[in-house]
Amino acid sequence: MSLRRRERRVIAAAGAAALVAVGLNLAFSAVAAHRRRKRRELPGFTAQVNLSAADIKRLADRVVSKSKETYDAVAAVPLDKVSFSNVIAPLAELDAQQFPLVQACVLPRMVSPSDDVRRASAEAEKRLDSHFQQCRQREDVYRVIKAFTQKGERIGLEATRFVQCMVREFERNGAKLTQSKKTEMEKLKSHIDDLSLKYIQSLNDSTKFLLLNEEDLAGMPLEFLKELENTNGKWKVLLTSYHVTPILEHCKVGSTRKLIAVAYGQKGGKENIAILEKLVQLRHRLARLLGYPNYADYAIEPRMPRTSRKVLEFLEEMSEQLNGLANRELSVLKDLKMKEEGDAQFSVEDLLYYMKRAEELKVDLDIGEIKQFFPVDLVISGILKMFQDLFALRFEEMKDAETWHDTVRLFSVWDASSSDLLGYFFLDIFSREGKYAHTCVVALQNGCLCSNGTRKVPVAVLLSQCPKEFDGNSALLRFPEVVRIFHEFSHVVHHISNRATFSRFSGLQLEGDFAEIPSLLLENWCYENISLKMMSGFHQDITKSITSEACQSLKRRRDIFAGLKLKQEILLCLVDQIIHTGENVNIDDLIKDLHPKVMLGIPLLEGNSPASCFPRIAIGYDAVCYSYIWSEVFAADLFASKFKDDLLNQHAGLRFRNKVLAPGGSKNPLDIISDYLGREPSLQAFIQSRTRNSL
Repeated sequence: MSLRRRERRVIAAAGAAALVAVGLNLAFSAVAAHRRRKRRELPGFTAQVNLSAADIKRLADRVVSKSKETYDAVAAVPLDKVSFSNVIAPLAELDAQQFPLVQACVLPRMVSPSDDVRRASAEAEKRLDSHFQQCRQREDVYRVIKAFTQKGERIGLEATRFVQCMVREFERNGAKLTQSKKTEMEKLKSHIDDLSLKYIQSLNDSTKFLLLNEEDLAGMPLEFLKELENTNGKWKVLLTSYHVTPILEHCKVGSTRKLIAVAYGQKGGKENIAILEKLVQLRHRLARLLGYPNYADYAIEPRMPRTSRKVLEFLEEMSEQLNGLANRELSVLKDLKMKEEGDAQFSVEDLLYYMKRAEELKVDLDIGEIKQFFPVDLVISGILKMFQDLFALRFEEMKDAETWHDTVRLFSVWDASSSDLLGYFFLDIFSREGKYAHTCVVALQNGCLCSNGTRKVPVAVLLSQCPKEFDGNSALLRFPEVVRIFHEFSHVVHHISNRATFSRFSGLQLEGDFAEIPSLLLENWCYENISLKMMSGFHQDITKSITSEACQSLKRRRDIFAGLKLKQEILLCLVDQIIHTGENVNIDDLIKDLHPKVMLGIPLLEGNSPASCFPRIAIGYDAVCYSYIWSEVFAADLFASKFKDDLLNQHAGLRFRNKVLAPGGSKNPLDIISDYLGREPSLQAFIQSRTRNSL
């Protein structure tokens, strides 16, 4: 995923390639013995949370040293002597033992109050990432694992999947290439990284601007105008989303909206178009070098659809099924434009403005007032209660636990029926200087079965930047922040619910499309009356929860014009797939051709150059822009068929926990969901859910 995907590359996905010796725990004990004496022993929890800068450096040194030692030992196994016990089992055990130690090195970069510790952690992460990449390219280790697969030794289904994942990981990283081709691969990757960064830097340029008269900005809120710089009697509008989006939403002057839309669409210029075309060419070369027909098939192979053909079929079917809804929505917008401007000719620059106008007319909602019903403490307690009730869990706060900051809370998680310990999670939700700036979840320890029969339990960290108390009163959250925390806590529960045998099949190391499905499913609870009331209360009198009318308005606000919004997203996804499957595609010509076909006859804005400002295609989501829509469709089907009529049905929640969350990545995700539903997932539930509340 993006920034978030890059953050998790090491933090949540160390995998078999980052294995270190079992003895690393013993080697580490001398480093942190004094810290363990201070902290309360927690069953099944070996992760360290409070290392010094020197500790981190020493631990990273040992990780690298022991990892190399282990890989050398596996590589030395004679090919005619390979077995599960001397090749696969040791790697799986080492993965289980090393993951929390790697996390001890890299987590402090995001959470430590100390500049020195954060700096040491960042250096350790960079070093470990480079080392793991080298490990994933070791042809000698790959050859031994491959020899085991050809031997035909009978092993269990999960172990078979574990071996398949290792083989695929080595091959995708060039382990079976010759040295000269490995060198070529590294040059291609380096060139791709450089060009991606150059493209983004151009988009982030905040020096480009337009000067507009006050009458050009009619309709803009006074608060917005106050923030603009006045230059010789004109307002300086920066070509950043911070200025452009409000103007496209609020400005009554159609010519201004068009001027802004064209200028922003040309922001990257011809240089960015050339960069993107070169990026696509390099990605295709990389994919072919690794044995794939094109870059899209390389990127999608480890994900749920498996092939770009499947993705294109999905997007085309989705676009077609949205036509009816999107056409009705477009008619509403055209009518509004006719009434306001006397002109029904509808263009791209009109979309956001008239969507906003229609929302103001059709959705009775004061966002400022809604915020008063979401004090931080009440939201958190409501979320915790809801997940406990739905999934038959019990959370117990551990008051005397060692943490990295005095505002951090630690909870143990228990099965409410059997009283089995399932795992732990940290809540680090309040803002502070030097802390990671976004809401996310980090795996601190994976759940897995060790060779001695004991089980390591999953441990997760939820990070956010909620405001602190003010004058003794709990700070208030905006509704999107409530949804974001709820979404991320769903990842926590997914991780904690994991019962897979192997560490690499943890709930935060799943295939990208599957990882988001449970959280997108559970986001629905943020828009339902009964669940919203559980985590809301007026800040001056928490016995007064949010009204049923406000709950309905929030849902309508989410879904209004869903057809047109999804059509815009599908357009981007189709462009992403087509350029990453075909050769020498003229991206601008492709968009000009696709735009009116997907967007119901609305032509691309004359003079616009969308290829110059497609950040997701340039970095982070290249060839996988489809993923979010894909996950949303699966989530909508699960919600409609299993939860919609009884949101707090514990039987349904427990079954979901056991059938969908518990396996983690140990089974094919399509099989997991199909088995749970009793059929293949369908687009219909998603279309119906959005149609119901769109207008």
